[in-house]
Amino acid sequence: MVRIRLALYGSKKRPFYKMVVADSRFSRDGRFIERLGYFNPVSKCKNSALKLNLDRIVYWQKKGAQISKRSKKLIKLLSKKEDIL
Repeated sequence: MVRIRLALYGSKKRPFYKMVVADSRFSRDGRFIERLGYFNPVSKCKNSALKLNLDRIVYWQKKGAQISKRSKKLIKLLSKKEDIL
């Protein structure tokens, strides 16, 4: 099954995540199909903490990709933020 999930790329006590499309059989930080954006929870500038390509996320959802819980929360947060702007 193809999943949209977060992959950890930061170091200890400085997390940085990339949102990726990956086969569920591969490890969290392993091989992926496509990179969809990033999430930096320790960023001082909250505007640049989250960047996602919503068009590609919708594309992969239509293809049958499942979204992880945390990724779903981040997508919802960004969707609300873009509706306001």
